[in-house]
Amino acid sequence: MNVKLRNIGPKSAAWLRQVGLRTREDLVEAGTVGAFMKVRRAGFKPSLNLLYALEGALQDCHWQDVPDARRVELVQAAEAAIAQLPPPRGRPAAAPVTTTHHEEAAAPAFALFDDDRPGGSAD
Repeated sequence: MNVKLRNIGPKSAAWLRQVGLRTREDLVEAGTVGAFMKVRRAGFKPSLNLLYALEGALQDCHWQDVPDARRVELVQAAEAAIAQLPPPRGRPAAAPVTTTHHEEAAAPAFALFDDDRPGGSAD
């Protein structure tokens, strides 16, 4: 953002600038959830604190003073918007993590020098 807004620190301001939200008017036009989703769709990993900070900036109050009922509305709207996002390109959606164990004997032995290999020449 080119303008200093309440609750918006340097990192959040940089994210907002990078997604084209440079003025208070841009933020008003996008709305709290819209701005949050622009940041998220750009590949950043915003927390709910950004959602509350954006709302506080628009309401001109500290982000911790955003009423609980409004926070719940914002979270529900953000979760609904996130659910509509397509899965990340080039990567499958997150799945359970599995661990593969390999036997040490199954790994080939690596020779660092030619004379360490069987049949290698020793000049």
